[in-house]
Amino acid sequence: MLRAFGTIRGNPLAFLDATWREFGDIAQFPVPRPPSYLVNSPDGVRHVLVDNARGYGKSTIQYRALSLVTGEGLLTSDTDTWRMQRRALQPAFHHSALQDIGSHVAAATAQVKRQWSALERGAVVDVDAFMMGAALEIVAASLMGTDLTGRSSEIADATLEALDVVVARARVPITPPDWLPTPANRVLKRSVARLDEAVSEMMSARRDEPGEDLLGLLLSVRDDNGRPLSAAQIRDQLVTFIVAGHETVASALGWVWGLLAEHPQIAHRVATEADSVAGDRPITFDDYSRLPFTKAVVEETLRLYPPAWLITRQALVADVIDGVTVPQGALVIMSPWLLHRHPDLWTNPDSFDPDRFMGEIPRFAHIPFGAGPRLCIGRDFSYVEAVMIVAELARSFSMSFPAGESLPAGEPLVTIRPHGGMPLLLTAR
Repeated sequence: MLRAFGTIRGNPLAFLDATWREFGDIAQFPVPRPPSYLVNSPDGVRHVLVDNARGYGKSTIQYRALSLVTGEGLLTSDTDTWRMQRRALQPAFHHSALQDIGSHVAAATAQVKRQWSALERGAVVDVDAFMMGAALEIVAASLMGTDLTGRSSEIADATLEALDVVVARARVPITPPDWLPTPANRVLKRSVARLDEAVSEMMSARRDEPGEDLLGLLLSVRDDNGRPLSAAQIRDQLVTFIVAGHETVASALGWVWGLLAEHPQIAHRVATEADSVAGDRPITFDDYSRLPFTKAVVEETLRLYPPAWLITRQALVADVIDGVTVPQGALVIMSPWLLHRHPDLWTNPDSFDPDRFMGEIPRFAHIPFGAGPRLCIGRDFSYVEAVMIVAELARSFSMSFPAGESLPAGEPLVTIRPHGGMPLLLTAR
């Protein structure tokens, strides 16, 4: 058991893979409490996330640790609280809102193009860091009506520092109390304070002019007694979307550029498609539906490097999954990273092949945004953002690894992050 904990902490992806290969699509982990199960079949995943979704909650160590940063926002809230929040926030993500998002994506992408074009020829840049900044600016502008240009790096750093502490807490059975001034607790307190400061400024600037974006909805919501949300409730939702709305998309985009650098012929196809659609003008939201291969590149990247690589649920009642009885209170673990590499579902599962997404794929074999009632509310937002950014930048720059470098290893933190970033050599097309 102790050896299992050591492996889980050191290399959780390898541990999940080894467990699945030895014991199959449903297996019980060698931990005493709570009884914990790995589920890695489409039918099992569908049962937990869709067919019997009400039988499972999110009171797990993963989400409790994350709530140290996000509070009781949409990502970590459970049951009735979550349902109320989802209904209130859904209008900010309706299809009509995506057009407004598109304009903010175009503006942030244009800023990255200007910065990259100003670099010396042959410059090597960490494209992962640039994607972090751009994604944060897009989330702030489109959902919160806030211009974070110039501050995105500071807030992105605070987010990553806080999430590093969250990951460390989620991987050990016992952690020191929050009030104990350990180095990790001090980092967490400092990082959350920086996020709180940014959110407070957003709320103060918009209090008298709510608007129709996410922040406006939060400021306008009233409960059954006519009372507005508290500052703490609004804070939790905004921090949730700052954390989940930029870190996940940016992580995926970093991997897109690394994979395209490894496969220049695929990068050329993306650039050619973008040029054929937009000609000499910038990519816009209206182009999104006409970029199927670019979207396939994004989909295939999400298959290989799903940001939400781990999904956990607590069984609220006893259940049967794939013929195995799971007791009440059990921890159920699903890993899109593992499911997306299942050889029964995918041909050459470890290969980067966007063309597989130009046709039909097996249901519940690809779940980068989850599934069922708790499907990520920002899924369509993320696709629009990623496809527009990839199309515009891929036709403007070619990327390659510096001599002696290759695609970095993935670090399974809150998302799968490229170890050491994604430094690439940029060349204007």
